[in-house]
Amino acid sequence: MAYNKFSIEKVQADFGVVIQTVTNLFGTSAVQNITPSPLLKDTLANNTHLALAINTKKARSEFIVAPILMELYRYFSTKQKISLFSGVELTADKERGLNGRCDFIISLDQEQLLLTSPIITLVEAKKDNVANGFGQCIAEMIGAQLFNQQKNKPLDTIYGVVTTGSNWKFLKLNQNVISILAGEIYIDQIEVILGTLATMIENK
Repeated sequence: MAYNKFSIEKVQADFGVVIQTVTNLFGTSAVQNITPSPLLKDTLANNTHLALAINTKKARSEFIVAPILMELYRYFSTKQKISLFSGVELTADKERGLNGRCDFIISLDQEQLLLTSPIITLVEAKKDNVANGFGQCIAEMIGAQLFNQQKNKPLDTIYGVVTTGSNWKFLKLNQNVISILAGEIYIDQIEVILGTLATMIENK
């Protein structure tokens, strides 16, 4: 088994997580919107319509998701160092299905050759339906939590993102509780998307 085989029902049954919907992932902390750079604005203006017209997971990943994550990476280049991985293996417990290739991972470490401290896992939803990615994303978050414990770099909180490129949904894992942010954030709210991703890193 692997991460992409998990449904939300199976991840609940196998790992005993409690799932709740919340209106704020960060407690009393407010998300500070981040204005996208001119480069990202131009990229999304040129790419989004094409990606949605092609309407494949690969097109959305290359033309929408990857540029947004690169913007986040550049934003933190003069602040806290992070690393960004695409298509990397995350193996935490193969016998329990916590293994497989992840679409994207953000790590709290500048080490780019090896994955050392994953804090955000991002899943690209299949069939243009964000809810279809919840099971896989939660499984990857649990895998990241266990991976960090095994590396003696435990993190209190692991975050997750499920996106179709145009629609974004944000999750949080703390101990065995999964919090899912109510509502979806859309690509025309890019300032909120960037701000939420940045807050995930800053609220480690």
